[in-house]
Amino acid sequence: MKQRPARTFMSRVRAILPDLHPTERRLAEAVLDFPGDMAGYSASEIAALADVSNATVSRFVRKLGYASFDEARKAVRDEGRTGSALLRFGTGPDDTISTAARHSEQSRLNLDATYAGFAPDEIDALAHALHSARRVWIAGFRAGYPLASYLGWQIKQVVPNVSVLPHPGETLAESAATFEPEDVAVILLLRRNPKLAWSLADTAVESGAQVALIGDVQSMEALPARWHITCDTTSSGPLLNHVSVMAVCNLIAARTLEMSGSFGRQRMGDIEDMHDRLSEL
Repeated sequence: MKQRPARTFMSRVRAILPDLHPTERRLAEAVLDFPGDMAGYSASEIAALADVSNATVSRFVRKLGYASFDEARKAVRDEGRTGSALLRFGTGPDDTISTAARHSEQSRLNLDATYAGFAPDEIDALAHALHSARRVWIAGFRAGYPLASYLGWQIKQVVPNVSVLPHPGETLAESAATFEPEDVAVILLLRRNPKLAWSLADTAVESGAQVALIGDVQSMEALPARWHITCDTTSSGPLLNHVSVMAVCNLIAARTLEMSGSFGRQRMGDIEDMHDRLSEL
């Protein structure tokens, strides 16, 4: 028999809510409002937040199926790391200036960690491969899609055959069936991707194409891709911080343009001439 997946912290809370004592229900509602507080607060702090006793907190986590508050807190931390924004909401400081400063500092730390993780010649090798490819495929899902679109839009100035996946109204199979060894596939694997993203990455590798994986998922290192570019997306708030992913896409695009040579300059000139003909800009 196939084992059912473990229930998440939030699903456990919602499941027992109708059967709780009024005091426990007050605690449950506080947790549902700001589930991220479970990750960083002690049992006493959660009790004070909901105006209940420590004993109520203990009973509550046992009804959820956890042996202790620490076990429940660890579950929330683990689930938050998988990308669930809901579990990164909390009742922390709400000062605009300090919030902006925390975000700025976290972005800087993420950039430093990301850039320290790869050698500059990796980016140049990828840029060179993009120029040499029969076709370039760039894929992203959920938060990764606009980043993939940005990268595709930028390099298309000097690389004519670029496709951003998924195409509107098409299945992925309609594109993946045409992957060839002379192609390059750049796939963004960010947390909480649909499972289809992994299937696409596997398919690209199996096709013989050169594959670059960009993302914040440690398990992507297991795929035998040509490039693995790990981005740090640690966040000081409820949303993952994708500043480093955008920076990497910008770096790849910049190096692709800079290494395009006479062909790239000619193509960019032709595009500018066409802008004038069409009066687009």
